[in-house]
Amino acid sequence: MNPFLQLLLAVAVSMVVIPVARRVAPRLGLVDLPDARKVHTVPIPRVGGWGITLGILLPVLLILKLDPLVQSFLIGCMTLFAFGVWDDSRTIGHWLKFLGQLIAVAFVVYYGDLWVSRVPFIDGALPAAIGKPFTVFALVGVVNAINHSDGLDGLAGGEALLSLLALTVLGYTSGGALVLSIALVSIGGIFGFLRYNSHPAYVFMGDCGSQVLGFTLGFLVVYLTQTSNTAVSAALPLLIIGLPIADILSVLYQRIRGRMNWFKATRNHVHHRLMEIGFDHYETVVIIYSIQVAFVVSAVLARYQSDLMVALLYLVGLAALFSALTLAERTGWHVARAHGRPSRVSRAMAALNGSDLIVKGPLYVITCTTPFAILLSAVFVARIRSDLAIAAAAIAVVPAIHLLWPQRINTALLRVAIYATAVFPAWVLISDPAAMPRPVFVLTGALIILLVAAIVVYMRLDGNRRFETTPTDYLIACGVVALLVCGAIGISSRNFVEAILLATVLMYASEIIVGTGRGSRARRWLECSTLGALLIISLRGVL
Repeated sequence: MNPFLQLLLAVAVSMVVIPVARRVAPRLGLVDLPDARKVHTVPIPRVGGWGITLGILLPVLLILKLDPLVQSFLIGCMTLFAFGVWDDSRTIGHWLKFLGQLIAVAFVVYYGDLWVSRVPFIDGALPAAIGKPFTVFALVGVVNAINHSDGLDGLAGGEALLSLLALTVLGYTSGGALVLSIALVSIGGIFGFLRYNSHPAYVFMGDCGSQVLGFTLGFLVVYLTQTSNTAVSAALPLLIIGLPIADILSVLYQRIRGRMNWFKATRNHVHHRLMEIGFDHYETVVIIYSIQVAFVVSAVLARYQSDLMVALLYLVGLAALFSALTLAERTGWHVARAHGRPSRVSRAMAALNGSDLIVKGPLYVITCTTPFAILLSAVFVARIRSDLAIAAAAIAVVPAIHLLWPQRINTALLRVAIYATAVFPAWVLISDPAAMPRPVFVLTGALIILLVAAIVVYMRLDGNRRFETTPTDYLIACGVVALLVCGAIGISSRNFVEAILLATVLMYASEIIVGTGRGSRARRWLECSTLGALLIISLRGVL
């Protein structure tokens, strides 16, 4: 199955499952109630992990050969999901959670036969008697690292997403089909979740989601470094997983030093410490995303460096972060907040917000350009594969029914159909670059540049805030920057990166148009162009 179809399937499953699960959450006790340690102030359903997990499991079942390794991965995910749902509804305690983690990890190590034999700074392979128990310990540690980083809206999902982007690039460039497929469907599951988790959150991930994500990250990192591409540094997992590892080790150190219960939740994670010195929710998430971007970009660029160099990159970044935090706490430094007259820039932006031309102009560009770009590739691309035509015909059913009977199609499902059509040009670019004629490619590129400018202006100046900027938008911007840097490592990766960037811009533009409201002229035109593009693709692929 084409990588982009895998990604879209995961997004679709996640976006459709979460609203359904949210409705049943109160009946199952899957609601996170506020308390003194938590940041949120109202009850929030803990069902985001349902969308993430099913968004991973269903595509994996459909696209991968079910050998013992893949079977062990699926069993591990389902085990952690079951224990996570149990904990989300009943709070089972840390020992039962550890039991679930050990069962999940043991299947991968002893049944799937995936374990660490290469470790940093040691020549030669570890014997199984040492390597397998070490792998169990390390994977349980990664599961808990991601689980404990889930303290702010979008934080754990965003950190994991950035790590998975690095794994996607590394898997693609090394020919690791298993790494690429599982990383892509995991990204799709997270994207579907983040649609409902941007601050203020509609749902929380819950233990069922954070543990599955941690397990998936650990599984992929071990497989990449020990099986798929043994030429990379054995220390690379430090940079790929990044901040969550150091965060949980720092928390454990502080609890041990303060003679506290190792397993009792406290407010001494990095995100808590940043908020204690005055950063707000948005700023804290942005800071942590920025640090994680630095780590994962370093992982891609330094993947063939020595273990010492990779470890130094990691330690230098951590030293800078924790030294700054400790210095601020000990000196009583606090983020200053100006309460006086707004700056000239703020006043200028406020004046621009009141201008209809500034807001409506970019929206008009987005409304006209996005459908045209989608139709352009459907009409003028040189070749359309039969599998793509079949998929397009199936997807076309959704906008067709919605145009005739709007009340019978869920908005989330319509979004998925629009997203799927919006990424068609990117799909063609990555699967068969020669299929897109050069003039069409150049014109599409020009339209994308125009769309980027219009999206930036619209999002920044829209006074109605139909598409308000959130930390998730910053996360996507960070991912785009990371991909641009990673795209410089080779021609093949450059095509892959260009395709992802093209898809991201078209999906963002489509989201803005959908946000104009049901029945609006812009949205109807997008729905019609989506249906038209899908029908054209279907007919051209079979004729």
